[in-house]
Amino acid sequence: MDMETLHAMGVYIIQYLQENFMNSQDWFIFVSFAADLRNTFLIFFPIWFHLCESVGIKLIWVAVIGDWLNLVFKWILFGQRPYWWVHETSFYVNVTAPDIKQFSVTCETGPGSPSGHAMGSSAVYYVMACAVLTMLLNNNSSFKSKCLRMALWSLFWAVQINVCLSRVFVAAHFPHQVIFGVISGMAVAEVFNHIQMIYSASLKEYISTTVFLFSFALGFYLLLKVFGIDLLWTIEKAKKWCAQPEWIHIDTHPFAGLLRNLGIFCGLGLALNSQMYKYSCRAKQGQPFPYQISCIVASLLILNLFDSFELPAKMEMLYYFLSFSKSVAVSLATVGIIPYFISHFFFIYKKDI
Repeated sequence: MDMETLHAMGVYIIQYLQENFMNSQDWFIFVSFAADLRNTFLIFFPIWFHLCESVGIKLIWVAVIGDWLNLVFKWILFGQRPYWWVHETSFYVNVTAPDIKQFSVTCETGPGSPSGHAMGSSAVYYVMACAVLTMLLNNNSSFKSKCLRMALWSLFWAVQINVCLSRVFVAAHFPHQVIFGVISGMAVAEVFNHIQMIYSASLKEYISTTVFLFSFALGFYLLLKVFGIDLLWTIEKAKKWCAQPEWIHIDTHPFAGLLRNLGIFCGLGLALNSQMYKYSCRAKQGQPFPYQISCIVASLLILNLFDSFELPAKMEMLYYFLSFSKSVAVSLATVGIIPYFISHFFFIYKKDI
């Protein structure tokens, strides 16, 4: 089966979903929004870091390295997206091209394979599922444990199926692209289950990894540019075929996502090696559960405030720089600044009583 036929089959599935499940469009749009990797950094990371630091750290490594691999895969595979492929293919030269609807979350600007939403979601939820199993069951083989394990993995697959259906329904991806994404994400997460150095990485290792990831992506882009291959070819297609210009967002550009992720990663390295973090580690020894809850609530509130700041999208280079800086601030606030001040508060409170 050639790719054109595979794409045509995918368009048929998209049509079927849109014709039979249009009443669920709000749900599918919500799922696409919820599965965005940004929510891992703004919601899952602060919660898990303050409950179990090792899981929070692993989430960042898996999310950042996984999304970097997703970008490399996309640039290598040159994957089409349904919402523009259906207008440009010669497959329908003798028949009327299918009419597939677009939505506010349809017009992604990068290549389509593998799906970043599916890959990121499967990687992140795989890490969280494994963490919950370890914390609650601890290799217990009783009947109750088996039932809990089955329920948890059923929930995991329910989430992945919904993410896949969502991305196909909104015509952002073909079915084979989301399947590839789920498998790739789980593979990345499983690999990091066996890598222990991430929990003791030094600032130098964080910075060198950040530089390597950026240099490789930029070098790969420039190298192919020399040979006349523009890896940003998909941006013009998105602008040409997106039904509403306002649905195209700069934060879906390949380098925008890369710099956002690297900012989170670099910020984590800076925060874990800061004096504020070291102080909070000493101060929280024996601290009550309210300390963890306070850190989580404060982190979620402040990160939501960070997220509400809109960056100047019209100036691309400035946007990239500010996006990187903003992401660094997210990690610094979550890991260093917020626990530091809350530790001081609890110390003063305990001293007063």
